[in-house]
Amino acid sequence: MTGAAIGGVIEDVRPQHAFDVERLAAWLETAVPGYVGPLTIGQFAGGQSNPTYILKTPARAYVLRRKPPGVLVASAHAVDREFRVMEALHGVGFPVPEPIAYCDDPGVIGTVFYVMAHVPGRVFRDCTMPTVGKAERAAIYDSVNATLAQLHSFDPKTLGLSDFGRAGNYFARQIARWTKQYRGAETGTVAEMERLIEWLPRLVPADEEAGLLHGDFSFHNVLIHPTEPRVVAVIDWELSTTGHPFGDLMYHLMDWYRPPGLSDRNQLTDKDAEALGVPNLERYLALYCERIGREPPANLGFYQAYNCFRLAAILQAIVGRAKAGTAAADNAASQIARVRPYAEAGWRYLEPLIDRERTHVGF
Repeated sequence: MTGAAIGGVIEDVRPQHAFDVERLAAWLETAVPGYVGPLTIGQFAGGQSNPTYILKTPARAYVLRRKPPGVLVASAHAVDREFRVMEALHGVGFPVPEPIAYCDDPGVIGTVFYVMAHVPGRVFRDCTMPTVGKAERAAIYDSVNATLAQLHSFDPKTLGLSDFGRAGNYFARQIARWTKQYRGAETGTVAEMERLIEWLPRLVPADEEAGLLHGDFSFHNVLIHPTEPRVVAVIDWELSTTGHPFGDLMYHLMDWYRPPGLSDRNQLTDKDAEALGVPNLERYLALYCERIGREPPANLGFYQAYNCFRLAAILQAIVGRAKAGTAAADNAASQIARVRPYAEAGWRYLEPLIDRERTHVGF
């Protein structure tokens, strides 16, 4: 899909994600202030993790996010964490959909879920944004950059999220987490992934800075105002945690450095950023750092390798869910073809750092 869609593509509810609509409607009547039926339901297309639905009534639209049915990876699909972080951020005016009600009773629709307000907005899955002009594209990029910097300016403690993630050793913990996820869904040996699993922990930066992270801050998780070039909501907080801001930042920047051919949509790696009216990687990075008040990272290769590794592990987990029959997206099984190339790319970014370390300190 290119261009933008208002709120994403909506389809009929998939059979594997269907539930008792009347039972949900009865719950909404008691839990959602002002709810009045009748209720119609559709399902958002795409999405590799938590099934997401549009709930329409004559007066208002809502969005429902749930855990998928079936046996799940431990700690994954944490819709309770999503609801909690959105409550905290909505309370301080950060652009997230209003969280309305959380249901911890799996008897209502089969799994726990939450309901939030529906926010009309454009979803740009193609970061070259071919449907808008150069000036509007530049303004959208600037708003997205400012939104990420705003998120990272919050102190988790002041938001009541001091226990939202563990303190310290962010990259070491994330590498261990995604290694475990990868091992749990592994379908074959990938040599470069084995090397990344061995070497990434040995090159973790010493910086222990911790802030609130989205975990998947990509253009497809940012809603742009229907007619204005500004962010109106950041969605899909399943991977949110506390940790080093560069974890979010360098993942967001993947469209600038992801090797060509690994994305099903356009990216900036092989594009003329100036012609598009958007900053190149160095300028976009510098703009973010100016806003947050810090220096750009000196060791880009580690962060690039880490994010390639992380994405390879996420894709492998999607493949594992597809084999178990619990994946939310129809194309989940096809993601296996991307695991090895991401691991290879990660190793290409990391290997020069290893050679440098061997030269200077020895291993």
